Parts: sequence; C-alpha cells; structure tokens
Amino acid sequence: MSISNSPPVRTLRPLRAARALLALAASACTPIGAYNVVASGDPGSRAIARNVPFGEKARHRLDIYAPTGPVSGAPVIVFFYGGSWNSGRREDYAFAGRALAAMGYVTVVPDYGLAPAVVFPEFLEDGAKAVAWTARNIARHGGDPRRLALVGHSAGAYNAAMLALDARFLTQERVDPAIVRAFVGLAGPYDFKPLALPVGVATFGHFADLEQTQPVNFVRSNAPATLLAVGLDDETVVPANSYSLEARLKAKGAEVELKRYPGLDHVDMILGLPLLTRHSRKPLAQDVAAFLGRHLAADGAGAEPARAGRSMAEAGR
Repeated sequence: MSISNSPPVRTLRPLRAARALLALAASACTPIGAYNVVASGDPGSRAIARNVPFGEKARHRLDIYAPTGPVSGAPVIVFFYGGSWNSGRREDYAFAGRALAAMGYVTVVPDYGLAPAVVFPEFLEDGAKAVAWTARNIARHGGDPRRLALVGHSAGAYNAAMLALDARFLTQERVDPAIVRAFVGLAGPYDFKPLALPVGVATFGHFADLEQTQPVNFVRSNAPATLLAVGLDDETVVPANSYSLEARLKAKGAEVELKRYPGLDHVDMILGLPLLTRHSRKPLAQDVAAFLGRHLAADGAGAEPARAGRSMAEAGR
C-alpha cells in the first residue's frame, strides 16, 4: 500500500491570492510550511509556548497553542504531523495547532526523530515522551491531562495510532495508556505490509518482526474512541489502510467511526482544519470537532468541553 507523504506545492490548493505567496515562499520553506506564510492563523487561537524541551535530544521540542482568553481545565490534543517519517518540523504545522486550539483545545505539537537517523521504533519512543511530558505538565498551561486525545495526519496518524493502541510505549514512560481518551487519524497508514516503497523499507525494513510495526495488530476492546478520516481521492495513503483498521477495531468491539470524503486528496485531509482552506472541506472540520467534543467533554458536562474561545459548532464553520 502507498504510504508516502511528500506532496508538491501545487497540491496544497489554497485560495488564488495565497497561491502566489506560496510560490514566493517555497524557496525558503517546505511546501506545507509555506502555508503558514499565507495563513495568519485561526481567530480565537494563540501560541502560548514555543521550543519547550520534553527530552534530551535536539528534536525533543514542542510548541503549545491555546484558545484566546483565560484557559483553565481545557481538554488537550497532542498533534503529530506527517512527512513520510523522514521530514517535517513542528513550526511548519502552526496552522494545524492553531486550528485545533480554535476548536477549544490546548494543543501540543511536538517534533520527533526522523529517518534515516531515527527509525522504528525510536520515533514512537519520542512521541511517547512528548505525551508523557504533556500528561505531567499541561495543567500549568491551562490543560486538563485527564481529557487528552491524539490527532495525526499521514505518518503522524500512524504515530498517533501506535501510541493509542500499543500500550508499551506510554507504559515505558510510566504513563497510564488509559490517559488517551480519543484518537483521530487523518489519512493514516495502518496496514501497509508488504513494504513496497523505499520510505517503508528505510523506516521499518530493518525490524525483524514486521507484524509489530502495524497498528492493525494492536487493536483491543478498550482502545480509545477512534475517528478515521479518509479522502476518497487520496493516492498517497490509500483509504484501504483505514478500512482495515476500522474492521479490526469493530471486530474487537471497540468504538470507531469512519468518515469518507469524496473529492478530497491526501493534503486536503490536513488543510480541512484551518479556516483559510476549510471552505471546500467543511464537513471534515465539523466531524473532527464533533467527535472530539463528545469524547473529551468534562465528566457530567454533556457534549461541550469546558474551555475559552469559540464554540465547537463555530469551529466547524
């Protein structure tokens, strides 16, 4: 199955005025990072911390975003970006952090080690350290670690899925895996044996037991509530990955939802979140907001999380 995630600038499909600025920025930024040049950020969100260390390595750093105004006891998201496990920087995904913060969440965007220097399972160990840091420290930034979700796109959705499903990674960081109440995977690879592409071979090919690299092999009845979102025009990570994970979770009796979006491709599945490019992908943002609202609500508080900023319904408009 196809798992690469290195889209050219032309696939980003921002507004016409933004497209020219993207071309100017491309020489200095990655294509997805150039998007931040034209996206000033969702209203109702702000960066509250940058370059925060969560470990000892150079890429053990994270940024934090929050709704505007005073925030206390807000639900929390840890967002993992994609990039074929061999590219990506947290600052390039400020637009995603701010979009999720505008929905009412204190949002953590960590870096993690990249191939070929870091391969499976080391980048997952990095991710587990970021989640552990969040669990222990996010209250100081207005978040409630008891209401935490993992969200990821593409390779980042793989990372989030493995951390949500394979309890070993968080356990080895002395964190209860049950802290993860929900998982949202946007266009993720979850069942991609055999390793047909160079990126898969470079990242996973060294590992003796490939079954241990596949999220579908770690489904369990008490898995976090799961939302799997796929674009039916995605030729980068084929939707069959999500169909397979959905079937395995259902067979175990776990709570899972699958959403299909006709006309959306791989990059659309991340650009459906921020306000600037949400207009043609509105159902995606609405579905993510509604799912997280249900599963991260304060105990006894109904479907609305306690937070500052705009309502969940407004976030999807």
